[in-house]
Amino acid sequence: DTSITQINQIFKGFDLLKAKSHTLHYGHIINDDGSYLDEVMVAVMKAPKTFTAEDVVEISTHGGILITQKVLERILGLGIRLAEPGEFSQRAYLNGRIDLVEAESIMDLIHAKSEQALKIANLGVRKETSKLIRNLRSKLLTIIAQIEVNIDYPEYDDALVMSKEIIGPKTKDLIDEINILLKESQKNQMIREGVKTVIIGKPNVGKSSLLNALIDEDKAIVTEIEGTTRDTIEAYVNISGVTLNLIDTAGIRETSDVVEKIGVNRSIKALNDAQLVLLVLDQSKLLTKEDKELLELTSHKKRIIIANKSDLPQVLKMDEVVLVSTLTKAGLSKLEQAILSILSLEDIEQRDFNYLSNAR
Repeated sequence: DTSITQINQIFKGFDLLKAKSHTLHYGHIINDDGSYLDEVMVAVMKAPKTFTAEDVVEISTHGGILITQKVLERILGLGIRLAEPGEFSQRAYLNGRIDLVEAESIMDLIHAKSEQALKIANLGVRKETSKLIRNLRSKLLTIIAQIEVNIDYPEYDDALVMSKEIIGPKTKDLIDEINILLKESQKNQMIREGVKTVIIGKPNVGKSSLLNALIDEDKAIVTEIEGTTRDTIEAYVNISGVTLNLIDTAGIRETSDVVEKIGVNRSIKALNDAQLVLLVLDQSKLLTKEDKELLELTSHKKRIIIANKSDLPQVLKMDEVVLVSTLTKAGLSKLEQAILSILSLEDIEQRDFNYLSNAR
């Protein structure tokens, strides 16, 4: 039985078996005894012109948890089951309605955390991403086919002779095109998934204050006591369309405190996993041994050095640092620009999103 024949058993108002595809019908869902359960609108959509390429029925009930639950129970009583998470997309894929890229893009569309991530997902849903892959595949197959003709039919005079001089430029152009695609796609992947960003520094330089300032709320506890943050704290922030997964860490230092030591170890692990490091220094003091160790520890990472407490007299003088004050929020806009710059996403508002965004 299809969904149409099943729902027709409990719907009164119109014979759904006679309904044309993509039509809306008024009526009632009825109980076993024929009494009315709810006044509804039923949409009938017939295969293959549906999302799953199967017959689909959509029922619009009155709002309210109880009546919706009762209608659902009535439907389940027919032997119909609830769909598993992602099952509609799975059915659409298995029925050839969408390809794997489109299926992934639908998931991305649902979980998008920024407007730009939404644009990327929409391109996948609209098959633009699949077109890119098919275009590259077509070019590669053309080169292979021309080579095979030369091998299998050397006597053909009208076939293009695929010499090294001809194959070389063709394959180089294709490789260059793929490399550009991969480079731009890495940026799209950052926009889609967010950038794992770790805030690191010795105790009491303002790491938690920076987290709070960037997300504009008091998520992390801030005190004058060193070692207040003993575990990693995570928060999301959207900077000009780029989602940062901010991780505030415990201050990294030698400590005999068992709990703080666990926090320090977690901070180091978070640092190793990070895509971007925000290293916070106190610009009102000279560099300490701990600061220098952190500068060395993060030297191989993509990082921004932040000199906090710019509201105090400047003591620390370093090149290529971003001066901020988490107290007055001065310099935060410059920090945001520095983040976009180091990620090569300054042109995010104008960039072409028609690239891959999934590692697979």
